[in-house]
Amino acid sequence: MAQSLDKALQQLQLDTLCRFSPEQVAALQQTTGLDNDNLALSLLPLAQQKALPTVSNFRVGALAIAGSGHWYLGANLEVDGLPLNHSLHAEQSAIGHAALWGETTIDKVVVTASPCGHCRQFMNELNQDKLVIVLPQTRQSLAELLPHAFGPADLGIDGGMLNAPAGSLAFDTEDPLILAALSEANASYAPYSQNRAGVALLLDDGRICRGRYLENAAFNPSLSPMQLALSQVLLQGATPTRIRQAVMVEAEADIRQHDTAAQTLARLSPVALYSLVL
Repeated sequence: MAQSLDKALQQLQLDTLCRFSPEQVAALQQTTGLDNDNLALSLLPLAQQKALPTVSNFRVGALAIAGSGHWYLGANLEVDGLPLNHSLHAEQSAIGHAALWGETTIDKVVVTASPCGHCRQFMNELNQDKLVIVLPQTRQSLAELLPHAFGPADLGIDGGMLNAPAGSLAFDTEDPLILAALSEANASYAPYSQNRAGVALLLDDGRICRGRYLENAAFNPSLSPMQLALSQVLLQGATPTRIRQAVMVEAEADIRQHDTAAQTLARLSPVALYSLVL
């Protein structure tokens, strides 16, 4: 990371270097003299530091620039001992991060390496014609990277993964961890399976890291709530060893999240997953 950018980040005195407000972005641009794209590219090493590539040893960083002007970091996550489909890609991490903050559009996705087909298909679920992918050496639209794409419209789904109507799952409790998981389940996007699901992980310092299910028309690039919640643990500068409680809430449906979520968590933490099906 350039020294001027490193100093600019220190001056901001951020609690966590994973989300930047429009004001913070403007301050960084003023201090460093970097334009929008070059500043975003310069922040990618910060995202890469938050990766957990236990299988590939290949760190990928990504940054999602939302329509609100906020910037969201993302990093890849791999789970040692489990099949590769348990991996979380950096682009998914960044977009899921933005989703957790209520973003409804993503203008750009900035990434250290060209997105794989899995990620291109996942980004297509945003259902945004003008989404731009920024790489260190080039700048292209998603339509250029994924021509003749299959997406939600082909299955009769309007909108996209960031514009889903809220769910109506309910559970009588005052437990803040269950309520956090319930909130994420109701905010999740599951138009193909109807299996709304949310996860909440309590860390040893009292922070709650959340995740929600984000489904895909091609099915396999779907992002599980446990993957997203674990990604949040890493992005917030913690490790899975600091998890003290784990809760998942999911809707009754033809598919279930529990077994995969529990298996993933078990490889990274001794904490058992408490699960509610509503």
